[in-house]
Amino acid sequence: MRRGPLVLFAVAAGLAIWAGQKLTARRQFPPDTTPEGAYARIALSVAERQFREIFAYLETEAQWAAYTIRDMRKRACTRVRESYPPAERARLLEAWQGEADAPDGADVFVLLAAARKWPARLERDLSGVGHVDIEGQRATVITARGTRYPFRRRQNGIWGLTIFTAELAAEAERASRDLEVVERDAADYDRVNAAK
Repeated sequence: MRRGPLVLFAVAAGLAIWAGQKLTARRQFPPDTTPEGAYARIALSVAERQFREIFAYLETEAQWAAYTIRDMRKRACTRVRESYPPAERARLLEAWQGEADAPDGADVFVLLAAARKWPARLERDLSGVGHVDIEGQRATVITARGTRYPFRRRQNGIWGLTIFTAELAAEAERASRDLEVVERDAADYDRVNAAK
């Protein structure tokens, strides 16, 4: 009869020890206001397969681009649903719906990361920090194996990884151009439908 509470106590104690170890491991990181600290958090996120957590350690421009992608795709999908003929509507919604429905920029980042195999890119070398070169608002973390990870200091003091910024910015520009085309074509479809 006493075995039930004893088992519950053992499980609770085990969970408390595990949680304490996780917190202790994270407390041993340098602060994320240093390039080493931001890099360590990225490495841990990749190791734990929590790629969404990396979003907090991207530079601001990359984060903004991810939100722009989501917003432009959402507006485009809404306009496509309202005005496009069924065949064209289905094709475009299939291509853009995931990004349009993403709750926030981090989710867009995860979708693009999976499609472009960014986790594999990071997994190639997440060895320890060999040294860090800091020049003003930019820093480069050089791993023990020689891989270079560029960072930029954000306004909040956290260092943000920059290796995905160009691709995210290009995708945001593409999403904006796509929206312009959709708006123009939707207006044409609306005029044709009104004339019928």
